[in-house]
Amino acid sequence: MRKSSPCGWAVLAAFGLTGLLCGCSSTPTPAGAAAAVPAKPAVETTTQPGPTDYIASGPIVVENQVDLAAQRDGVVAQVLVETGTAVKKGQILAQLDDRQLAADKDAAAAKARSLEADLKNWESSAQVAQVQRDRSEKLWAANIIAKSEEEKAKYQYDATEFEVERQREDLKVAQETLRSLELEVEKTRITAPFDGVVARRYIRAGQEVAKNDRLFWISAVAPLRVKFTLPEAYLGRVRKGTELIVVTSATPADLHNARVVLVGPVVDPSSDTIDITAELQGSVADLRPGMTASIRLKNPQ
Repeated sequence: MRKSSPCGWAVLAAFGLTGLLCGCSSTPTPAGAAAAVPAKPAVETTTQPGPTDYIASGPIVVENQVDLAAQRDGVVAQVLVETGTAVKKGQILAQLDDRQLAADKDAAAAKARSLEADLKNWESSAQVAQVQRDRSEKLWAANIIAKSEEEKAKYQYDATEFEVERQREDLKVAQETLRSLELEVEKTRITAPFDGVVARRYIRAGQEVAKNDRLFWISAVAPLRVKFTLPEAYLGRVRKGTELIVVTSATPADLHNARVVLVGPVVDPSSDTIDITAELQGSVADLRPGMTASIRLKNPQ
């Protein structure tokens, strides 16, 4: 058998390497050309805070919101509203049993009328005593009656004047007693202190309540405000009238405009923050007191 020479193997190896390099090569790329990078989809930033925005959070509140409490002991005679009822200022929400108070008030009114009549009677008597005193003075001056008769008439007039004053004071006492009973009767009528809505009802008809027991939770529905805090660095940059954007987690796509109405006059030393209150503007039908909101402060100057 013929043996292959070492030179032949070297030539074949060189040709094989050349073919391998030619098969792996592609069209030459110009020097310095960058590889193509797929374009990223555009990000919607319409409702996203900008890099200079400050985001805070706080509750949506109303100025008027209160638990109505009983002002006196009594039994609930009637409940006139339910939870969710819109009410007007002065509207009666419930009535306590007032029969005993009504009777006491009528008696006090009668007593006041009686004392008023007595006062008029004593005032008339005082006028008669004054006439008698004046007449006695003239008769004594003419030496027709003795000095003692003249002094007697004078003392009778003074005593009558004192009776008139006493009757006046008694009448005042009776009138004030009547007024006090009228106020107690008013306390049996539970009324709305402002326009709003009944947020909760705690009582039922026939229930016995004591003074200071909760009866209703009444909340106003407008104007809505949001309270939050800002770092003390914003003191002087945020002032009354500064505009804000308010967003809630319930409707994150809805942006609500607000305007600062109150800036705290002091800095809280424990947190280095200032208190801010802003009032919402425009339509706020989807917002309710008690909701937590995010407040965006745009580019404060």
